[in-house]
Amino acid sequence: MANAVTPSYVTLEAFWEAEETSESRHEWLDGVVYDMSRGTIEHARLIGSIVRILGNALLDECSVYSSEVMLYIAETKLATYADATVVCGPLATYRVAKLGEAITNPTLLVEVLSDRTEGYDRGEKFAYYMRISSLKEYVLVSQYERRIEVFRRPQRGRWIHEVAQAGQSLTLHGHAIEVDAVYAKPVR
Repeated sequence: MANAVTPSYVTLEAFWEAEETSESRHEWLDGVVYDMSRGTIEHARLIGSIVRILGNALLDECSVYSSEVMLYIAETKLATYADATVVCGPLATYRVAKLGEAITNPTLLVEVLSDRTEGYDRGEKFAYYMRISSLKEYVLVSQYERRIEVFRRPQRGRWIHEVAQAGQSLTLHGHAIEVDAVYAKPVR
């Protein structure tokens, strides 16, 4: 996680109000506000690709949201943004007065890895995400090689880890997703 940008406790309401007009993004963790790093062009392209592919695959069953939507994890008091969020079934949100709402029941979350965020996305942030009872799959997309990892919540025991690379596919919410399709660039 990045350095804190607030020297003292900030309420969730004050954070949300500031976030609505901020030119950059932040995370709120139990009263402390942290800068979120900016993504590269490739990072943004991969987010768009995975949102499009998941949206097409899950069209009739789930809603797919871009990184514009905030998540709120009450158990850990974390307000953050995932690169992609999928909700299957009714949407549950946490509303902060008239300021807005954040998703609280994701089924699947995606993070595109970068040098600055990979450790956090694999470690502390994943630990926060594991506390979300509705979360069934956590997906990590490499920005530097054709490699996608998925962590699945089993009925019991530890999360199951799978890796797919170039030329392979993996299953997300019961649908086969080709790794190469996520990384494909348009022909110009």
